[in-house]
Amino acid sequence: MFETWGRVVHRRRKLILWLSLAAVLFFGVWGTGVFGALTTSGGFETPDSDSHTAATAIEDAFGRSEPDVIVLYEGGSADDPATRAAVTASLAALPQSRIAGTQTFWSTGSPAFVSADRRTTYAVLRLAGDDAQVRTDNYLAIKDDLRKADGLRVRLGGHVVTEDAINSRVSSDIAKADAISIPILLILLVVIFGGLVAASLPLVIGGVAILGSFTALHVLTYFTEVSIFSINITTFMGLGLAIDYGLFMVWRFREELARAQDTEEAVARTMATAGRTVVVSGVTVAVSLSGLLLFDQLFLRSMGLGGVATVVVAMLAAIVVLPALLSVLGPRVNSRRVRRSGAVRAGNRWERLAKAVMNRPIVVSVAIVAVLLALGSPFLRINWGGVDTRVLPEGTETRVVAETLQRDFPANVTTPIDVVVRNAPTQQYVSALREVKGVTGAEVVGTAGQVTRIAVRYAEPPTSVEARRIVERVRDVPAPGETYVGGETATLADQLSSLGRMLPWLAVVVGGAIFVLLFLAFGSVLLPVKAILMNLLSLSATFGAIVWIFQDGNLAGLLDFTATGDIAPAMPILMLAMLFGISMDYEVFLLSRVREQYDLTGDNTTAVATGLQRTGSIITSAALLFIVVIAAFSTSGITFIKLTGVGMVIAILVDATIVRALLVPATMRLLGDLNWWAPGPLKRLYTRYGIREEDEPAVREPAAPVAS
Repeated sequence: MFETWGRVVHRRRKLILWLSLAAVLFFGVWGTGVFGALTTSGGFETPDSDSHTAATAIEDAFGRSEPDVIVLYEGGSADDPATRAAVTASLAALPQSRIAGTQTFWSTGSPAFVSADRRTTYAVLRLAGDDAQVRTDNYLAIKDDLRKADGLRVRLGGHVVTEDAINSRVSSDIAKADAISIPILLILLVVIFGGLVAASLPLVIGGVAILGSFTALHVLTYFTEVSIFSINITTFMGLGLAIDYGLFMVWRFREELARAQDTEEAVARTMATAGRTVVVSGVTVAVSLSGLLLFDQLFLRSMGLGGVATVVVAMLAAIVVLPALLSVLGPRVNSRRVRRSGAVRAGNRWERLAKAVMNRPIVVSVAIVAVLLALGSPFLRINWGGVDTRVLPEGTETRVVAETLQRDFPANVTTPIDVVVRNAPTQQYVSALREVKGVTGAEVVGTAGQVTRIAVRYAEPPTSVEARRIVERVRDVPAPGETYVGGETATLADQLSSLGRMLPWLAVVVGGAIFVLLFLAFGSVLLPVKAILMNLLSLSATFGAIVWIFQDGNLAGLLDFTATGDIAPAMPILMLAMLFGISMDYEVFLLSRVREQYDLTGDNTTAVATGLQRTGSIITSAALLFIVVIAAFSTSGITFIKLTGVGMVIAILVDATIVRALLVPATMRLLGDLNWWAPGPLKRLYTRYGIREEDEPAVREPAAPVAS
C-alpha cells in the first residue's frame, strides 16, 4: 500500500505540489486567525465539580465574582478628597455602554479597598457583555481611558487584563522561538546531510506543519473551546515531529536513490519503509495524546485535540508533500553539498559502544536504573498548586497588581472559600464554619432570592496543602440544605481529585497504544513491557528534575521564572502523554533495524550492535533537532509552558543518550532470544503486518526462548 502510494505521488508530483502550495497559502491567511478565536481563560477548573457548581450558582445569583478589571491607584491617600475626586471622575468618564458596574472604597465603604498604609486603593470593574470576547473588546476600548486619573499612578489588572497579557505573550513567544530555532536547525541539518538542498527539506515540512497546526486549531474552535496555551505546545510538537519525520524520510530516500539510481523506485521504497514507519509513529503519538481527551479540564482536552490534529498534519506533510518534493528533485537532492555527512562516519563508534555495553550488561543496567531512580527522587516531595499571574514574567503589569493586592491589602480579599447555600437559614451554619480549624472568619457577603453566599477566610496560602485541608473540613460541616463549596482552593482540590480518578485510564490508553506499536515493530511481547518500564524510569528522572528546578527554584535566575513552591498538576500529565508517544519515534527506528538484523543472522548481540551502528547517528540527530525546537520554546515567558519545554528537553536528552545508547543494549543482551519471543498466533500476525525497514518474509523462530 505504501509503495503504491509512493508511485502515485511520483506520477502526480506537480499536481500535489500545486495543491499543497494552495493549502499553505490558505493556512497562512486563515489559519493564523486562530489567535483571536482561542479561549484565554485558564481552563484548569473541573466541570460538574462541587467548586464549579458553586461558581456557577454565584454567577447566576450575583453576577461574575471574578473582577474583570482591577484598577490600582497609587500615590494619593484614600482619605484625601483629591484622590476621591480623581478616581470618581476617571470612572465617570468611561463609556457607560462598556461598563456593567464599578466598586470603589467610596461606593462600598469597605476597608478591603484600602491598603494598610492607606496610600493605595483600587476599583473593581465588571465589563458589559455575556461573551468573553465582547468583554475583551470592551476592555480594549477603554484601556487608555482607565489610566487617566489626575495625580495618581494607575496600574491595570484582573481577569480580562490577564487574559489579554497572556494572549499577547503567546503570540510574541512563538515568533521569538521560530526566530531562534530556524537558523540553528538549518545549520545542524546542513552538518547532518552535508548539503543545503537536503537540509532545507525537513524545514519546509516543519513550516507546513506549523501553519497547518494553526489551521487545525482554528477549525476546532468552531466546535469546542480551545485554550490559548495549546498554541505553544502544538506548534513545537508540529515543528519538532515534522522535522524528525522529514529527516528520516530524506535520509532513507538518499539511501534508496544510491541503490536504485531511479527516482520513482527510490520514492516508492522510501514510502514502503520510512514512510510506513512515520505513519505508524504518527498514529501512536496521536493515540497517546488522545488520552488527554479523557480528562474534564479544558486545558488538557485542548492539548489533546490540538496535539492530535497537529501530529496528523505533520504526518501528512511528511508522506504527501515531502515525497512530491523528492520526486521533483530526484538526484538533485544531493546538490549544493558542502561536506561529507558526519553521521555516516559515526556508525563505527555506535557499534563499539554497543559491544562495550553488552560486555557488562548487569553492571550497566543496575547503574543506569540507580541513576534514574536517584534523579527521580525529588518527585516524591512534589507540592501541587494552581496557576495564577506568577506564570507571567516578573514586572508584568497585571502580575504587579495581583502581588500588590496580596501584599498590601487584607488577607483573602480575592481568595476566600466560597460557600453557597440554597433555600435554608444559615445563621447557625455560619457560626459552625467559624469554629472550623484554620478558619479565621466567616460571614454572609450576599443574598439573592433563596441563594446565600458565605465567605470563609483563612490565613494559609490558597494553593497550600493546609488550605486544601481547611476546604475538606468546611465540606465536612453538616449543611442546613443544598450547599456547595467553591473558591480557588476548592477548585484545586477538585482538580486533583478528578485527575487522580482519570489517570489510570490514561495509563491504559497510552500503555495499550505503546504495546501494540512495539509488538508490530518487533514481533515481541516482552520488548513492549520493557520499553514501557524504561519510559517510566526516564519520566521519573524528568519529573524529579522538574521539581528540583521549578518547585524548588533552582536555576530560576538562569531560566528567568518565578518559583511558586508548587507544580500545576495538569503539567506532568500533559508531559506523560506527549513523551510516551514521542519516545516511540526513536524506539521504532532503532529496534526495527535490530529486528531486521536478527532475522538475517539469528545473533542477538550482533543484531543490537548493527542496529545501533545503522541508526544511532540518525536517532541522535533527530533528538538533537527536536531538542533545539523545544529549547527555543522553553524561552516562553509563561512559566508552565517553559516547564513543559524544559521537561521535554531533559526527557528527550535522557532517552536519546542514557536509555537508548546504554540501557537498551544492556537489557537486550540480558534477555537474549527472549527479546523476540511471542506466541505462535501473534508471531504469524507480526510476519504479515510487522513494521520493518526491509520487507523480509522469513522470520527466525527459535525452538525455545533461551536467555543469553
